[in-house]
Amino acid sequence: MVKGLIGRKIGMSQVFAEDGTVVPVTVIEVGPCVVTQVKTEEKDGYRAVQLGFGRAKPKNLTRPMKGHLEKAVSLLETKEYPKVLREFRVDDPSVFQLGQRITVGDVFSIGERVDVTGITKGRGFSGTIKRWGFNRGPMTHGCKNIREPGSTGCATFPARVIKGKKMPGHYGSERVTVLNLRIVDIRPEDNVVLVRGAVPGSRNAIVLIRKTNRLK
Repeated sequence: MVKGLIGRKIGMSQVFAEDGTVVPVTVIEVGPCVVTQVKTEEKDGYRAVQLGFGRAKPKNLTRPMKGHLEKAVSLLETKEYPKVLREFRVDDPSVFQLGQRITVGDVFSIGERVDVTGITKGRGFSGTIKRWGFNRGPMTHGCKNIREPGSTGCATFPARVIKGKKMPGHYGSERVTVLNLRIVDIRPEDNVVLVRGAVPGSRNAIVLIRKTNRLK
């Protein structure tokens, strides 16, 4: 079976454990996903399945994308085009068929560890204090270095700013993976997974949830 699915971050909440402690969780709508393409090593050079998630308006799809999805959509009862496409590597692609519907209960179980990938919130152009956690300068009389980054390089040699120097710039809107999160609860009737802790992205952001391979 495939080791991951596409989902949508709903938001954060909390649940109570059996001992009464409060557990912070992220609520993720996972699936159902539809198999839109099966890739084999003979034809494509690697083994994977392409999954589709969500509902797209046909007017928002290009003609090449409609042609790519037409065969899989014709096998569905709802005849709806998926909005998001992602690939997942598999060991045996022959067990998958076009139009196959994969739900959260087919892949994950309670107590399992997963990795969640998403795009972090974009915060625009930010200074070094907000972006990197720099300390500010002294706010005393005559001080003009309150939120400035300070020295950025050496003197005559090497007479340039070293690559990788932490500077002001674009903050956020980058792909981040949070590793080894535990699944607290699964509600298959609502296609919902409750994961302990926070995951990247804002509400309604698309995330990828995979079985982790970092457990010994």
